[in-house]
Amino acid sequence: MQAFNFDAIAIILCGALLLFYYLFLFLRIRRNPEFSIHTVNQKVRLLWVRDVMKNSGRDVMAVQTLRNMEMAASFKASSAILLILGTLTLSGQAETMAKAWHALNLGGSPAPGWWSIKILSLLTVLIVAFFAFAMVVRLLNHVVFMINVPEDALNGLLTPEKIAQRLNRAGAFYSIGMRAYFIAVPLAFWLFGPLFLLGATVGLVVVLYYLDRNPMTGHD
Repeated sequence: MQAFNFDAIAIILCGALLLFYYLFLFLRIRRNPEFSIHTVNQKVRLLWVRDVMKNSGRDVMAVQTLRNMEMAASFKASSAILLILGTLTLSGQAETMAKAWHALNLGGSPAPGWWSIKILSLLTVLIVAFFAFAMVVRLLNHVVFMINVPEDALNGLLTPEKIAQRLNRAGAFYSIGMRAYFIAVPLAFWLFGPLFLLGATVGLVVVLYYLDRNPMTGHD
């Protein structure tokens, strides 16, 4: 029962810590939208789409830029597939691996049931990462055609704002995929025990704060 409580309490605390961080970020963005680098990126994408559609000579640059983003998303989606296969391999060795790693499993349960929960959690976030990066590729395949159409030929059906909205949606999925990768790190540490999970989650929140905050806003 004690071992069960350690694992259960650890995952609840880590979930609450991440929830508190995103609530804090949401409130800060409401108070100051430019606090987050993601808000700035959305505005920059809109300005970029407007500039590309007004200057026909930038078609090649636009396609090259979108292709670079698509290649990055494709690479990360492929990496997610490999990690999913590796995680599925571990899932078939629950009883053996749980006993073998119990020496490092500080405060955790050696029961195969808990090992299966850890593997399933890790597998879930990796599947989310794959889906998110696959959606990035899908949306960029649409944008690459839209952005090369002259604005005056669209008859108002696709304005730069609407195209930028699709591009920003691709950017949002890219961020979700990266967040899933980041969350996979504490879950991987959870395989070694709940104390490792707690430590990795605290470190992740610190890293996310510096990644999400717009460095141009200065220190609070």
